[in-house]
Amino acid sequence: MTLSEVVSLYVSHNRALGQRFRTEEAILRSFCKAVGNGPIATIEAGAVLAFLNGNGPVTEYWVKKYRVLSGLYRYALARGLATVSPLPRDIPKPTVPEFVPYIYSHEELKRLTDAVPAACAGRVPIEEEVFRTLLLLLYGAGLRIGEALTLTPGEVDLRQACLRVRETKFFKSRLVPLGKDLTKLLTEYVVRRHGRHTASTEAPLFCFHDGSPLSQTAARSAFRRLRSHAGVLRDGEARRQPRLHDLRHTAAVHRIIAWYRSGADLQELLPKLATYLGHSDLSSTQRYLTMTPELLRQASLRFEHYAIGEKS
Repeated sequence: MTLSEVVSLYVSHNRALGQRFRTEEAILRSFCKAVGNGPIATIEAGAVLAFLNGNGPVTEYWVKKYRVLSGLYRYALARGLATVSPLPRDIPKPTVPEFVPYIYSHEELKRLTDAVPAACAGRVPIEEEVFRTLLLLLYGAGLRIGEALTLTPGEVDLRQACLRVRETKFFKSRLVPLGKDLTKLLTEYVVRRHGRHTASTEAPLFCFHDGSPLSQTAARSAFRRLRSHAGVLRDGEARRQPRLHDLRHTAAVHRIIAWYRSGADLQELLPKLATYLGHSDLSSTQRYLTMTPELLRQASLRFEHYAIGEKS
């Protein structure tokens, strides 16, 4: 059986188990293109290693590709489609540090929103108001970019001040409550949007000038321009720079800091934050909580108050 045939079976198998498997499928299709579409049993170890190594340094993506291919070959071996796995036994340590999410300060968030007109000027196909509203929604509601871009007006309940987010990362839908300011912003946005585009409840909430759905590629490209105009950068190469997705990380960290300052019970509230963000478990939320200086300071103050209370 050819490699592409086995890949198709493996992808279908995983989706039947309830997984999206989009990133994994993209890696497997790249693997097919790189090594050729011969019988899976004839693929040699050298070709597999060349695909894993690529042209750059060893990163976490090397490990990701390795795990995807490992799953493919376990599937093939269990079904007699291959007799041996050509994957290397030793996994090298990444030579490039794992990406650390960037937590924007409130001042940087203001600079980003102030720079939206410059980022959307010229022949950019995204309207200024569309991009600004998208940014504020990503931060204010802690949404993933994919979740925000699949929203329709019919999923924005302004009377109940909530969003219905469907087709999330884990195939679950959830209701996301909105704060007063964000509800007001979306109300004004929806009214103006309906004046320029179709008022259909099934149309995209965020769209290009021509009314077609705004893509993740365009949103990320616009954010790179925005980041440059706002001067929100950090040391390192392009791949280390702040991302659009980091608005979601920032929302989580800022919420924790606010809870620390108010003396709230984090053990009670963290599971609620995980539900709000659409995480399947608390460990996923914990990865979002990058230890910023302010978060560390608030945690230290909380521990200091606890220690003083124990002594008195």
